[in-house]
Amino acid sequence: MKFTDGYWLKRKGLTVLHPSQLRDTDAGEKSLTAYATTKPVRARADTLDTPLITVKLEGPAPDVVRVTLGHFLGGVAKGPNFAVAGQDHPVTVGERELTSGALTARFKEDGWGLDFLADGKRITGTGWRGMGVVDTADGESYVHEQLDLGVGEAVYGLGERFGPFVKNGQSVDIWNEDGGTSSEQAYKNVPFYFTNRGYGVLVDHPGKVSFEVASEMVSRTQFSVAGQTLSYLVIYGPTPADVLRKYTALTGRAAMPPAWSFGLWLTTSFTTPYDEETVTSFVDGMAERDLPLSVFHFDTFWMREFHWCDFEWDPAIFPDPPGMLKRLHDRGLRTCLWINPYIAQRSAMFAEGVANGYLVRKANGDVWQWDRWQAGMALVDFTNPEARAWYAGKLAALAEMGVDAFKSDFGERIPTDVVWHDGSDPERMHNYYTQLYNQVVFDVLKEHRGEGEAVLFARSATVGGQQFPVHWGGDNSATFESMAESLRGGLSLMSSGFGFWSHDIGGFEGKPDPAVFKRWIAFGLLSSHSRLHGNHSYRVPWLFDDESVEVLRAFTHLKHSLMPYLWNAARQAHEEGLPVMRPMAVAFPDDPAVTHLDRQYLLGGDLLVAPVFSEDGQVSYYVPEGRWTRWQTGETVEGPGWRHETHGFDSVPLLVRPGAVIPIGAVVDRPDYAYEDGVTLRVYPGLSSPVVVRAGSSTFTVSAVAGGIRVERDGAALPWRVEIVGGASAPVPAGEATWAG
Repeated sequence: MKFTDGYWLKRKGLTVLHPSQLRDTDAGEKSLTAYATTKPVRARADTLDTPLITVKLEGPAPDVVRVTLGHFLGGVAKGPNFAVAGQDHPVTVGERELTSGALTARFKEDGWGLDFLADGKRITGTGWRGMGVVDTADGESYVHEQLDLGVGEAVYGLGERFGPFVKNGQSVDIWNEDGGTSSEQAYKNVPFYFTNRGYGVLVDHPGKVSFEVASEMVSRTQFSVAGQTLSYLVIYGPTPADVLRKYTALTGRAAMPPAWSFGLWLTTSFTTPYDEETVTSFVDGMAERDLPLSVFHFDTFWMREFHWCDFEWDPAIFPDPPGMLKRLHDRGLRTCLWINPYIAQRSAMFAEGVANGYLVRKANGDVWQWDRWQAGMALVDFTNPEARAWYAGKLAALAEMGVDAFKSDFGERIPTDVVWHDGSDPERMHNYYTQLYNQVVFDVLKEHRGEGEAVLFARSATVGGQQFPVHWGGDNSATFESMAESLRGGLSLMSSGFGFWSHDIGGFEGKPDPAVFKRWIAFGLLSSHSRLHGNHSYRVPWLFDDESVEVLRAFTHLKHSLMPYLWNAARQAHEEGLPVMRPMAVAFPDDPAVTHLDRQYLLGGDLLVAPVFSEDGQVSYYVPEGRWTRWQTGETVEGPGWRHETHGFDSVPLLVRPGAVIPIGAVVDRPDYAYEDGVTLRVYPGLSSPVVVRAGSSTFTVSAVAGGIRVERDGAALPWRVEIVGGASAPVPAGEATWAG
């Protein structure tokens, strides 16, 4: 939202109060409150009819400062609120400054301003007309803040956004919408960003937050909310990876997904006709072609039309669901069912929900309904504990039947003209609803499948949603352009604290050209999670061409062999908050050439992936400094610099970081196996200091020594399967010359 008419003037009809002069401060044990007048006070008479802006500083965690500013402070506190975890730690409070860890917030002595300093150096701040309380002619109020942006400073994050990866110059509203991947709207809106200057900002408001990123004020990031108060947290890194670690420590880290979820998922697609015979033919076809399959997903029409959701199988199509699920399980497959939180009027659950007060209501007591998506649909009120238990009970029955996962679709179309059971503010609940929804579904799976076995395929999210993986990118199209916008959305989400992400391989809307499908396969299998899915057409590869089958087999086998490595990346997401798919700006913060890169990423910490977005295989990508190695050929590539190459459908730029040690699994037909059994440690040029690698239950320490490589497994030196890539020695089995014990 913009409030100004150019740099000097306000928009017509707005009255804006800005802090002008710091009058005094009040130091608490771990807080500092400042009181600023909205005009200079030169005499006692100036204190009359002069509003005060109150600004409170707190240090909820090391290297984090919370700022709460407001005008009228007597408003009723409204929920819901983000769960932001603090830590008990030393906070230093002075007359004009508060220090939390390495981050200091300091008020200017003369006039007005608030600077943020890290290790004594200013990283950002707010000054002239930065903070503002806005009243409109029709009685609405807003609070805004503007934080300075330095020369060359780039802004990342704000959820899953499909436009330009760097947010500078954009107006972004944090408001969950079902808009597809080709619009400025987003399914996953997160009011958090970080910059390449080493800090991040979380606006602690679950409702609508409007960002003007170097747009209204081209040297500032502005954010605003409705009301009289605004609270935000500044998080110091100093690196983007450090910012993500600290942000996820505050808002929650991802649960560890089960190993089987990293394999290939195949769906029925959305509106295609299917029954058990169709499902069996797909599963048989994959097996006959040596195409490993881990999960089969049943999309919407596993339920009867007009009954979404009643969580009852369509008996005309699936007469024996428990038997079918068992038959699929006996073949080593997991199963997933599509669900959403909307209850169609035709569903038997609608009458149950109305009778028991489980559905969201309007102010007059009527159930909120409309005809979009499903006729007469209503919405489950997850603020009601009894409604949560009711909904969870329906899912539990399916889990007990043998269902392993749920695709928790939708959760964005949440009305604001309603009354919630717990009195939540409708504006604040619009984005937050998805957090309650996905948590209910995730908790059912955790209870019935056990810790570490729960996994979703979720579409909507907000702050904290990263705790319930996995999320996918929503409704894209079967084009190279949409493939690229999907990656931008994923990288933006990974910049917002999410560790795991997927997308519809081949695109959702339309039937992909075989070239699009094959290029997307490589991208999809080199993502954290991999799913074949479409709208009106199936996505089994033999419907495209024979080469699609070969490409899918090759990249599925590759992903399975990489599982010891990917499992380590997943652990980092779970334990540290670092994403499995890492934007180059996160991985290489000191390289200015990566600032705008949005067509490549690091998979884990050591593999550079540059998907090919063209039929003819032409691709351009950037290689950071060092001697990198091509995964498929062992050829070395010197960086820094740009590469311009042509790749066949069986190839993609996949480079290994200098000095990396990649554990390679011995199994290619499934993702879940004992990663330590038969693992090969592939050592790449540039190894200097020891590298610690985990493979399953074992930990390997690999060191370069005179004459070869020293390997310690769980602290004991011993021979092991080692391949030295790009060195004088050829790959060797355990115990031969390249091992020095």
